[in-house]
Amino acid sequence: MTKSTSITPPERIERFILLLRGQKVILDADLAELYDVETRVLVQAVKRNAERFPDDFMFRLTKEEFAFLRSQSVTSSQWGGRRYPPYAFTEQGVAMLSSVLRSKRAVQVNIEIMRAFVRLREILATHKDLARTLDALERKYDAQFRVVFDAIRKLMAPPPARTRPPVGFATEMAASERGKKRKGPRDGG
Repeated sequence: MTKSTSITPPERIERFILLLRGQKVILDADLAELYDVETRVLVQAVKRNAERFPDDFMFRLTKEEFAFLRSQSVTSSQWGGRRYPPYAFTEQGVAMLSSVLRSKRAVQVNIEIMRAFVRLREILATHKDLARTLDALERKYDAQFRVVFDAIRKLMAPPPARTRPPVGFATEMAASERGKKRKGPRDGG
């Protein structure tokens, strides 16, 4: 199946991928929507094959996690009627679902979900590389910019207070000056 004939747009799948407990997951209701089955049908199929879904493939949200997620979601009504917190499926859990849900649509959607997880990993790797590059540039140029900023701060600082000579004449100076006559241009001086 090519990308141009995909059943579900990649952006739609990527919207469903959440970060919970440090893992990228998709909730059971979102998977059911993608597979075009009822959530209870998906959960029943998983429960019948519980041995295929260890904790690192699937886990149930705590009541606190579910309440927080509901409060953060604009479309919280989609989970509003649930009595129990949803299951969260990791990438491996979603892959395992293809062995449990065997419809043609489930296989096609699984392929698209796997591609979405790969794209997400690539995007995250690119962001990490960019962050590392920025950190290196900051360390490299920090010393050079510090010199510039120090020079600017010196220019901005008020000049140091200068000691000025007193205004007027000191008495000793005045007396010595009185005794001497200055010669100006008229005096031949």
